[in-house]
Amino acid sequence: MSVVGSRRRVVVGAVALLALVASALIGYRVLAPAEVVTVARTGWPAPATPPVGVLGRLPAAPLIVEGRVRVYAADRQVYADQPADAPNRVTPFWSYRRWPARLDGVLAEGTTVVSRWSDGQLVALDARTGRVAWRAEGPRPRAGQAARRTGAATVWDPQGVWVARGADGRAALAVSGEGRLTGYALGDGRRLWQVDGGRGCRTDLGTTATRVMSVDVCAGSPVVEFRDAGTGAVALRWRPPGASVGVTVTPLGCLTPRSRCRGLRTTGPGDASGRGWLVGAGEPVPAPALDAEGTLLAGELAVGPKGPVLTGWEPRTGKERWRRGDLGPVRILAVEPGRLHVLTEDRDVVTLDPVTGAQRSRFPFTLGRDGLAFRPGMAYAVDGYLAVERLREDATPDDDDQGWFLQAEPVLLAAS
Repeated sequence: MSVVGSRRRVVVGAVALLALVASALIGYRVLAPAEVVTVARTGWPAPATPPVGVLGRLPAAPLIVEGRVRVYAADRQVYADQPADAPNRVTPFWSYRRWPARLDGVLAEGTTVVSRWSDGQLVALDARTGRVAWRAEGPRPRAGQAARRTGAATVWDPQGVWVARGADGRAALAVSGEGRLTGYALGDGRRLWQVDGGRGCRTDLGTTATRVMSVDVCAGSPVVEFRDAGTGAVALRWRPPGASVGVTVTPLGCLTPRSRCRGLRTTGPGDASGRGWLVGAGEPVPAPALDAEGTLLAGELAVGPKGPVLTGWEPRTGKERWRRGDLGPVRILAVEPGRLHVLTEDRDVVTLDPVTGAQRSRFPFTLGRDGLAFRPGMAYAVDGYLAVERLREDATPDDDDQGWFLQAEPVLLAAS
């Protein structure tokens, strides 16, 4: 073998080894777990004071924090922009990205934004800066609804993550997933308590002001458990009268999705209507005005349509407090403290005082030349803001996002 041939083989081998090492490094950089935090470069903005009416269009569903910033969800990212009343999505104020986990749910309490990920990791961000406030290991989320491209299901209806307050008045986070239900201190992420998953015979529902609610069928007959949000101790086990296996329990009157709820509706297999209940410190109290599907708890009243008439009743007595027959058939979009948002057949958004039924504002729910040919999808309201997905009128759940949503920016943002 010649010296030249040997040298050539050595060079080729070295080049191949370097290429293999480089490929491994590139693969590691691409596939290895990673976290990218891009913090805010400007100060915490002042609360916006938007005019009444439609403000703009957005491609993604916003979670509005203290009227200052908007938080959005992407597949592997949580990010924010500002101001809250900007007519379009703008350059991120801050951003947090993880790989390879996927974002499963987001909620905001005060200036804390809690993100839950597919690997069970909980990451709390400071909405004022985008910095990580704390991290905690949590139960992996159960398979839930898939979020479409607006991310509305992730930020407006997160599954298995709720807030309440313990007996000491401190905010607590309850997280339900595969195998367990766990409570955390919202301020620093400390684990407060944990219970097992009930061998698959317990369904966690959400929270009241101070308790975590679950349906337990481990012994056969369904029982609703109420646990103290701060300690996890069972404060009450309540069996709905006449309930059998297969009963459905639906939280009502929640201040945020399934959090701090003030009512329930129980519906048994084959029931034409359910039974409504108010929840508080003791056992649930019957509230017949909440029996009918489509009736909501808005403030202290049960509100729902009775034909073309929108009516508010006292939940326990059924006494009528107000009625609005001048609006025609309406769809209730969203409820928030002090505001009831409805959509008329003419596509006007009417905001009412839920206590009196008096009109607070009214405006056409369209922008520019968008027109009124749409069907409302998911909706969200907080601090006088209202955001609604617009769907194509002929859309079906089997359609892809292009066939499901109206336009590239399907979310309309308004102020009431």
